[in-house]
Amino acid sequence: MQTKGSNPPDGGYGWVVVVSAFMVMGLTVAVLKTFGLFFVEIQQHFDGLASTTSWITSVTIAIFHLGAPVASLLCVRYTHRTVVITGGLLAFSGMALGFFGFNMLWMYVTTGFLQGLGISFSWTPAISIVSHYFSKKRALANAIASAGECAFTFIFGPFFQWLISQYGWKGALLIIGGIQLHICISGALMRPLASSCLLEDSHSDTETPPGNSALRTDKEDKSPIIHKTFSWRLLRQPEFVLYSIFGILAAMSFFVPPLFLVPLSYSLRIDESWTASLLSILALVDFAGRLLCGWYANLHITKTIHLLAMTILLIGTSLMLLPLANNYVSLAIFTGFYGFFFGTTVAIHITVLADVVGMPEFDSALGLFMLIRSTGGFVGPSLAGLIVDMAGDYRAGFYMAGATLILSAGFLVTLDQLQQRKEKGSQTSPKRENSVLPFPSLHILKHKNRRY
Repeated sequence: MQTKGSNPPDGGYGWVVVVSAFMVMGLTVAVLKTFGLFFVEIQQHFDGLASTTSWITSVTIAIFHLGAPVASLLCVRYTHRTVVITGGLLAFSGMALGFFGFNMLWMYVTTGFLQGLGISFSWTPAISIVSHYFSKKRALANAIASAGECAFTFIFGPFFQWLISQYGWKGALLIIGGIQLHICISGALMRPLASSCLLEDSHSDTETPPGNSALRTDKEDKSPIIHKTFSWRLLRQPEFVLYSIFGILAAMSFFVPPLFLVPLSYSLRIDESWTASLLSILALVDFAGRLLCGWYANLHITKTIHLLAMTILLIGTSLMLLPLANNYVSLAIFTGFYGFFFGTTVAIHITVLADVVGMPEFDSALGLFMLIRSTGGFVGPSLAGLIVDMAGDYRAGFYMAGATLILSAGFLVTLDQLQQRKEKGSQTSPKRENSVLPFPSLHILKHKNRRY
């Protein structure tokens, strides 16, 4: 939903922005998804429990979500470009400082807090600006941009494994931090769009002749700028609240499988080189799922929220079945199913959020949604780690993730029912108004006949 005169280009330079976002997704979320390769190394180095080590990922995910409202607010105040570049510098700092690895608390602060803040400041504006550049092709553009994490995960899996074997986990962190500096280059290519960021007062002054207040007022009225302040009133909208609850439950599950997939394969005595290939398989089918679902959603055959509910149920079922694997082949097959359905889910869940709140509220909604969802991202991996410690089996974490996802689908169904009721109500109210209109006209007609 755009204001008059602010229709997004739906192409042109927008595709450059999509490619830039593609790179940002790969250099942020892909690093987070492949961090499971460091799990066993860090656990053995500090001689800690699975629950203790998993807090590194929990902190990263929590800060990733908690920083989203701040990132959205900065996007409104400044530009998406500035925030992405800042995020790249923060991500580099987190990994570079993690190289020292003094103790577990140090890892929480560096590869946890700083890395999470860097991911948040990079990911949030990148996915937001894509939604502003596209309207009709928004689902496809978001799918292509989000596919960056799949493409990079496919490469990062074996590459990070090689880095750890050659330079140790500390040296690998330092090198990865240097690679993440390329986020700044991608951010520099994200040219601000008037409808997605505030124009500086000095910019409007240079375009408007001094003293011509009428022209200045006209430009301000037609300005495609939607919001100048962060909108907290979304918390009073039932639709947004329901979608946020879904986000909490989904976040509790999304980051558990990549974290425990590598340790599970080790417990099945699968060779390290084959274990790294599991992450590549996961990334490959994830990539295919995103593009296929983005293309299908762009056809507008199925309502996006229906499509999302279906993919959530399928990914939850896949996670419940994945622990049945007892060798590399079966584990690779179940990983493939999980990865494909995960890709379809990620391809459209931001599009559904835009449909729920509308584009005028999207920047604020994205920040608030990530903030609320942070509770799930913070609790999920640590809770799964605790369950794994209690059960003594990594399979328990996958059961927890699958059950939580299936539960989250119920809130999507409730949200859809609420939207349908409101749509029916809005359709019936005009009919009632129209049914009253003929009577005044008849009264006027009779009055005219009497008069003449």
